[in-house]
Amino acid sequence: MTLSQPIGAVMVAGGGIAGIQAALDLANSGYKVYLVEQDAAIGGVMAMLDKTFPTNDCAMCIMSPKLVEVGRHPNIDILTMTDIQAIDGVKGDFSVTLRRRPRYVDPDKCIACGLCAEKCPKKVSDSFNQGLIMRKAAYVLYPQAVPLKYLIDADNCIYLQKGKCGVCANVCPAGAVRLNDREATQTLTVGAVILAPGFQPFNPTGQDHLSYGAHPDVMTSLEFERILSASGPFGGHLMRPSDRREPRRIAWLQCIGSRDQNRCDHFYCSAVCCMYAIKQAIIAKEHADHPLDCSIFFMDMRTHGKGFEDCYNEARHKHGVRFVRSRVHTVVPDQQSRQLALRYADESGHIQEEHFDLVILSVGLQTAVEQRRWACSLGIALGEGGFCRIDDFAPTAASRDGIYVCGAFAGPKDIPQSVIEAGSAALCAGADLSEARNSLTVHGALPPERDMRGEPPRVGVFVCHCGINIGGVVDVPAVRHYAATLQEVAYVADNLYSCSQDTQNIITAKIRAENLNRIVVAACSPKTHEPLFQETLAAAGLNKYLLEFVNIRNQNSWVHMQDPARATAKAKDLVRMAVAKALRLAPLKEEKLEIAPKAMIIGGGVSGMAAALAFSRQGFPAVIVERDGALGGQARHLFRTAKGDNVQDRLAQIIRQVADDPRITVHLNSELYRVEGFVGNFKSILTAGGRQTVVEHGVTVIASGARELQPQEYLFGQDPRVMTGLELDRRLREDDAAVAQARTAVFIQCVGSREPERPYCSRICCTHAVVSALHLKECNPDMQVFILYRDIRTYGERESLYQQARQKGVIFLRYDRERKPVVNATAEALEITVEDHVLRRPVTLRADLLTLAAAIVPYRDETLAQFFKVPMNADGFFVEAHVKLNPCAFATDGVFLCGLAHYPKPIDEAIAQAQAAASAATVLLSRKTILTSGTTAQVDPRLCAGCGVCVALCPYNAPALKGDGPFAGKAEVNPALCKGCGLCVASCRSGALRLLGFDDAQIMAMIEAA
Repeated sequence: MTLSQPIGAVMVAGGGIAGIQAALDLANSGYKVYLVEQDAAIGGVMAMLDKTFPTNDCAMCIMSPKLVEVGRHPNIDILTMTDIQAIDGVKGDFSVTLRRRPRYVDPDKCIACGLCAEKCPKKVSDSFNQGLIMRKAAYVLYPQAVPLKYLIDADNCIYLQKGKCGVCANVCPAGAVRLNDREATQTLTVGAVILAPGFQPFNPTGQDHLSYGAHPDVMTSLEFERILSASGPFGGHLMRPSDRREPRRIAWLQCIGSRDQNRCDHFYCSAVCCMYAIKQAIIAKEHADHPLDCSIFFMDMRTHGKGFEDCYNEARHKHGVRFVRSRVHTVVPDQQSRQLALRYADESGHIQEEHFDLVILSVGLQTAVEQRRWACSLGIALGEGGFCRIDDFAPTAASRDGIYVCGAFAGPKDIPQSVIEAGSAALCAGADLSEARNSLTVHGALPPERDMRGEPPRVGVFVCHCGINIGGVVDVPAVRHYAATLQEVAYVADNLYSCSQDTQNIITAKIRAENLNRIVVAACSPKTHEPLFQETLAAAGLNKYLLEFVNIRNQNSWVHMQDPARATAKAKDLVRMAVAKALRLAPLKEEKLEIAPKAMIIGGGVSGMAAALAFSRQGFPAVIVERDGALGGQARHLFRTAKGDNVQDRLAQIIRQVADDPRITVHLNSELYRVEGFVGNFKSILTAGGRQTVVEHGVTVIASGARELQPQEYLFGQDPRVMTGLELDRRLREDDAAVAQARTAVFIQCVGSREPERPYCSRICCTHAVVSALHLKECNPDMQVFILYRDIRTYGERESLYQQARQKGVIFLRYDRERKPVVNATAEALEITVEDHVLRRPVTLRADLLTLAAAIVPYRDETLAQFFKVPMNADGFFVEAHVKLNPCAFATDGVFLCGLAHYPKPIDEAIAQAQAAASAATVLLSRKTILTSGTTAQVDPRLCAGCGVCVALCPYNAPALKGDGPFAGKAEVNPALCKGCGLCVASCRSGALRLLGFDDAQIMAMIEAA
């Protein structure tokens, strides 16, 4: 390493989902990672959640594979119980001083047997379970913790406080307890730093009007999350803490610790509370054994994310969740009824009182006081709300060069946006260190694959409880006992959480000890978990395809939750069928393919250009394909960002950077004509002016953008005084005198959005309208400005803009979709009539300007979707691989997604997603070679008739008729293109095709076993 070369290591501070994702992106791209976590295990707040919105996936089910991946990764060192003391140095060469607090248990010796906790006599409040139950002074943070190592609570340990007891050390069979453990200091040398310390839930203690702390049935949303959780204090059974009885009426109170400068000085919206309250209400109704009345008291319903509005509508119309627009004044315990009385003013101004069994306070997100001090000591600038100050065009860069931020530390946000920012931060950190890629990494060595030839089948069956997700419905021990009776089953076990790190290690050990050569796992969905268990088989020396996965959660406990007996019987059937197939499984091979080290980006808007620049900074060439004659996309029409940046000035800088970058090639006025190939080896043909250009590339990023709807209402297109938001931006850029001199300006929100034909929220419109209104007030303080809205959705720190607008005299009038504003034109003015929600009567506004917040609509480019075999949703936006944990990639390997093509979003979020998509793609490009799947179709040329039906039917163009050789005219399948869908096998009339891993004999065995 020369002195000028940066250090190829990164420290990631914070082991929540953002820190985990950043660490994985970097480690998989060729960098050494130190993942520093203050707590005893990684996982953060997501590990405490029961389900995640809007899909209601089990939080731990989707997170656990990532926890295990981090724990296994040879290039990630997890440093728990560790605080950052100082960061010295400069970008490329930082010296980080760490303080490791004593654990009192040697993690290298601890076998997580739990004997220390079992024998420990001291019980204390369990902070992970929000104090709802007790734990021992010797404990593990949570059942699926990584690392799964015990620790001793020094503040409550009898020996450490009084010098007595010490039973934990006496009973530990591994001699892991070390009661003389001491604090230690460690210094790391890294090239970049990513800060992802997460957030602290707002503590409503002291808000006496809500009775929190005074009554056990008034609880925070995170406390209620633990009640719902399968691993929580009540095993996922819905009950109130005071008497352990099931509630019949539950109320959620929104904006506790958010949008409140009187009681907590938190001006901002916490961005997640509306959706998690909806999620909790739906899940609570599913958990209840009787009809449950759920009411959510709110000010504005901020369901502004992808799929959020659908979830909101479903809660109202399908699940019967009641929404009350009011901020509750007081919560008072009723001693006689043993309920909680809520007093509030309804929309008509009348005081109401209702009684509930349980009250949930939807608490906001905040930066902890110690984190603020810590950030300031490290030279990190914070904003007014206490979150890290960032730039709209560099959304994860901290104020100190070489240090990046992601997750809630950069502002309140949900899991998908945190994961996106993690990818963005990883990309930027990796770009700083690209010269040092692979300089400090090691390659994890797997044991040689066992030769099974001549071995009789020995099947191992592992059945998962998944807390109560499965075990609460299916009789898992009964399924285990039944599996033990099946032919050739040599070993059976049931596990509380099969996907946890300790169980994965147990499975590896049992495969070796019991000489197992086929494995059946009955657990969650193979979509999220099969790769994890395949890696476990490989670690034990088995071919990874000797695994049969049974989904007894989605296909059983979830759909038959009201009939445990039949669910158990079905689980036995599924396990029996899986064992029958497993007996006939054979090892499969994966082919190695080289990767073309180039990226192609479809779309030259802000997100497309950001992706191209990101690839270039990582050292990879990029090609931008843009249908228009200029770069910039929709940003060419914008005036200002939410933070006041001049968009055109910043856009010009980006375009200049792209033009000056020798690694970036731009094709304007160009469109895709044809796409061939597969991940790592795409061949795209572009057309421009009748000429064709061939581009060979390893990955593709779709950043094709979206457009503003041209409204069909409110006299748009009929009167020049009626315009869309982008048209107003154009006139503001041009200093249009008619705009500046207007006496009255009106904005109408949700024009084309949140309608039956477009049920989604366009996310950016409320902020854009408020920013425009503020600018109009700057131009002419005497101008009257009205914003007619359904819900104001200035989420996160954008809430300050809403407050500024109200302070400057902008008037907000709410309307319902059933009673939209009515616009009439006269020569003198536009007359806009709307029902005032306060006065409860119609008012007429005489306006000189009317701006319509028109919906953002996708291009619905079905040709593009067909080229790359990627899906679109009903609204026409592209569908990501996983809404929570993979929001920048498609299920199609090598194809990634960002910007408005994914969903409406502001510039900062579009750039972050572009960088995250590039980060995920860089993981592939940095490998140089990839492996194909072993589950592919195979042709027996002796049986093939050469009819070409498989060639015509395959959506991935995997089969082709050979042009020469002894089998000319016969079909041949390219394993790199094949996705294992089986369509060709089903269509082959001569039986020449077989799908490896799904042979006829295997399928028939399952059918016969059924």
